[in-house]
Amino acid sequence: MTTDISLSTLLVLCLAAAAAGWIDAVVGGGGLLQLPALMVGLPHVPPAHVLGTNKAVAICGTAAAAVAYARRAPVNPRTALRIGLAALGGSLAGAVFATGISNAVLRPLIMAILLAVLAFVLLRPTFGTAVPTAEPVSRRRTLAAILVAGLGIGFYDGLIGPGTGTFLVLTLAAILHMDLVTASGTAKIINVCTNVGALVTFSLHDSVIWQVAAPMALFNLTGGAVGARMALKRGSGFVRAVLLVVVVSLVCKLGYDQWGG
Repeated sequence: MTTDISLSTLLVLCLAAAAAGWIDAVVGGGGLLQLPALMVGLPHVPPAHVLGTNKAVAICGTAAAAVAYARRAPVNPRTALRIGLAALGGSLAGAVFATGISNAVLRPLIMAILLAVLAFVLLRPTFGTAVPTAEPVSRRRTLAAILVAGLGIGFYDGLIGPGTGTFLVLTLAAILHMDLVTASGTAKIINVCTNVGALVTFSLHDSVIWQVAAPMALFNLTGGAVGARMALKRGSGFVRAVLLVVVVSLVCKLGYDQWGG
């Protein structure tokens, strides 16, 4: 599918992709910015094509962040890949369902997710800054992580996507007692797997607008690499404030488009 898009709109989408890659690398949730930005910038494009284009962009920034974390953070590749393979299957299934979703369902659903994330971040002032207590991880907890973070969140990522990185970080920290940096690095490896699964499905259905995805991907990759390095050096307290501003702004914009336009 091809679509007419102005240079100014494409530039704004590229800047949103860079910011999304940065946010996603540091604290997760870059899709909360990127997917709504695509919905606003491409208002007449079918939802499946918006979702597919989002995946084609997101995989670049996520991969760059995963490499940066793997080099410097204490990530267990075996655990990450086991969960990632389950997430790959879940993402493939979710993307199959996503190819038939309508815009009337997608926009309110994105708004509900944004509001839920906003409420969580507001009610948890230490989100993104607290370090969980390290404890031995049992095989039972590992299996729970595979089911919840792998199959469950993987399916969600293939179906919709925004907030997946944040949900993965929270789940890994809660179930496997990872510290924030390790959870973020592990989440990026898992997220690469979910993005691959979803992107394969969307590509087979010809639901990716490559002329939009390609330039956005370059910006997203840069943002992801920079964000991962900043997270490893400075933590994510500042990004928490940025995420709040972004989520509030997007809720207002999508709400206006849904009911006020």
